[in-house]
Amino acid sequence: MEAFDTYQTPLSSRYASKEMAHLFSPSNRFYTWRKLWLNLAIAEKELGLSVSDEAIEQMKANLHLTPEQFDVAAKEEKKRRHDVMAHVHTFGTVAPAAAGIIHLGATSCYVTDNADLIFLRDGLDLLIRSLTVLISRLSSFAEQYKSLPTLGFTHFQPAQLTTELLWDLRNIKRAREDIGFRGVKGTTGTQASFLALFDGDHEKVEALDKLVTKLSGFGYAYPVTSQTYSRKIDVDVLGPLASFGATAHKIATDIRLLANLKEIEEPFESTQIGSSAMAYKRNPMRSERVCSLSRHLMVLHQNALMTSSVQCANRRITLPEAFLTADIVLSTFQNISEGLVVYPKVIARRIAQELPFMATENIIMAIVKKGGDRQEAHEKIRVLSHEAGWQVKMEGGENDLIERVKKDEYFKGIWDDLKDNDGGLLDPKSFVGRAPEQVDVFLRDWVKPVLDEAKDIVEMAKKVELSV
Repeated sequence: MEAFDTYQTPLSSRYASKEMAHLFSPSNRFYTWRKLWLNLAIAEKELGLSVSDEAIEQMKANLHLTPEQFDVAAKEEKKRRHDVMAHVHTFGTVAPAAAGIIHLGATSCYVTDNADLIFLRDGLDLLIRSLTVLISRLSSFAEQYKSLPTLGFTHFQPAQLTTELLWDLRNIKRAREDIGFRGVKGTTGTQASFLALFDGDHEKVEALDKLVTKLSGFGYAYPVTSQTYSRKIDVDVLGPLASFGATAHKIATDIRLLANLKEIEEPFESTQIGSSAMAYKRNPMRSERVCSLSRHLMVLHQNALMTSSVQCANRRITLPEAFLTADIVLSTFQNISEGLVVYPKVIARRIAQELPFMATENIIMAIVKKGGDRQEAHEKIRVLSHEAGWQVKMEGGENDLIERVKKDEYFKGIWDDLKDNDGGLLDPKSFVGRAPEQVDVFLRDWVKPVLDEAKDIVEMAKKVELSV
């Protein structure tokens, strides 16, 4: 019951994937610290410092903390008011042969900052995987409905689903590829402590930095840091996540708007309740969640910018929240994409209501082709359009523009062309331009190469089942 008596962030307790929640968990954080201390000891031993084999073996055998060790660390931190030294002491209690060399030459940021870089790297890997699967799902959706005519709007428009997500994937991959390691830089970044340990041997200090970097799974270390790695790195990582948040918010908003028009609907389970008061409601709660969390994700980038300018400890909150939030948005979006419902007949009805106005330009061109005057045709159709608009807006009637055109002798020459099929002036397919072909080209030339690179990820991906 203790878990229910204290506040827990809903990001990890309700929504996030197990993988992302574990990545930023205390268990994984302090495991990573111990792994970094082990890597440092291995490298120092290899380069000639006095580190026993027994010390290395005891450290290897005790990388994971037990509940009892967490208790020891908590008591020690309360006494010392220093989390890193509390864990140095705790690690030493289970690896006594290593107690005297744990953290040798290092500063606190050796474990705290290098661990954060590991979390950023691994977190981006998880997000890249999820975003790739989402793009795959939406690509299938685009392929399925590429030829379905729908109403488009200039200020109330359906989403460009896959296009913007592909840019987000590119940006997140770039941020992932740019991440380096802080390495072993000492208290203020000068490596003075390690230079003292190696009796002024600069080559060994450089070799130590490279070896620990390699042992920690990085291709390179930042050549110069202060005590911390530059907080510009956090800015560069959270920027693409915030940009993805903007994309997600836009698409989810479009889904909510189209759901209001009953043209499209997110998944709605048979036992799901839309409203505690209005039993008939089918609230788009998934899209609403995406919008809410995407806004939070966009705002977190501002924290990274401010931290970069003045330094502060709120990055302990900002970084995990950014990754947990992005993870939740992606999983929720995948769930939406895997059950998105389209209602073609509702779409067709709305097109029928608006099509007469949309067809006015086609009618004018047809008149001109028959030898008519463009300006005269424009004025004629303008008057009839306003009359039909009055009928719709003031009388609550149907759009009868085409009937008016068919009754006006001026348009007699094109009456036979006023058909809604076979390429007639009212055929909805004649208004979609190259949209189907654009989808084909985009999927073939831009999306397929990306998905081919991640074929195993896409094939192994399971459907997302939301817990709440």
